[in-house]
Amino acid sequence: MTSLQSAPRRRRALAAAGAVFAGLLALSACDKPTPVSTVTVGDNSVSSEALCYNGDKTLTAKSLAECAKKAGDEKTITVDPDGDTVRVGVDPKIADAGWVLLVNGRQFTDVSKKTYSTIPGSAFFNAQYGTQGTTNTLSIQMGTGSSAKGLWSYKLKKATS
Repeated sequence: MTSLQSAPRRRRALAAAGAVFAGLLALSACDKPTPVSTVTVGDNSVSSEALCYNGDKTLTAKSLAECAKKAGDEKTITVDPDGDTVRVGVDPKIADAGWVLLVNGRQFTDVSKKTYSTIPGSAFFNAQYGTQGTTNTLSIQMGTGSSAKGLWSYKLKKATS
């Protein structure tokens, strides 16, 4: 075989190797998706990845505070306090670490290791719970207190009659 016949083969082999390398490089640049949480009211659902998430590592108090400041673009779901039930579902990874619901930044539930929770819609718009008003922020915190590992956030909007 002459060198003229093997040149196209070398070019194809180099091109294939280059394509594989470029693909691997592109994959390594991707961020790993965070676990997802979902809030459902009636037939409507909203899902989100974390505002901040540190894998299996604990977030510092400073990074958690900065994360909470990022809130503002949360997905919104409408809740009728006179009959709707709010269902919260979390990825098993969140459940395994334990999670709490926060409403307007204050702890609202005990720690859960379940992947699902239901709460009457009336609880989110009740002066007794400090949740009056027409819009409240519902956050899911993975881990508790100083062992927080992630935060997901949603807006609950009170349905108007």
